[in-house]
Amino acid sequence: QVQLVESGGGLVQAGDSLRLSCAVSGRTFSRYAMAWFRQAPGKARESVAAISRSGDSTSYTDSVKGRFTISRDNGKNAVYLQMNSLKPEDTARYYCAGRLMIFDMHNTYSSEGQYNDWGQGAQVTVSS
Repeated sequence: QVQLVESGGGLVQAGDSLRLSCAVSGRTFSRYAMAWFRQAPGKARESVAAISRSGDSTSYTDSVKGRFTISRDNGKNAVYLQMNSLKPEDTARYYCAGRLMIFDMHNTYSSEGQYNDWGQGAQVTVSS
């Protein structure tokens, strides 16, 4: 099991950028497929972006395509979410999630139930 700690959230204006980071403890980070989820008040948690264990595959929810970029650095045990052109509807608590993958290196996973390890979240608030 690993521990995930998010950072980089904050209050920004519409059109601004933010970069979220997720630091992952443990020596097996390279075996984990990773993802970012978010949850706005009164709404269900939703998948934002996912990245494969190898980092060569990514996927995004339609509302963030072209604006958000997920990446990972296996040498630093970290996954990132670069968020550009932020909109008020992006306001939410953003969670980092990990799924241990023994053999699958190239697939992404976007369902909340597919992840076993979660961070505490980072708040992102976008004002209009």
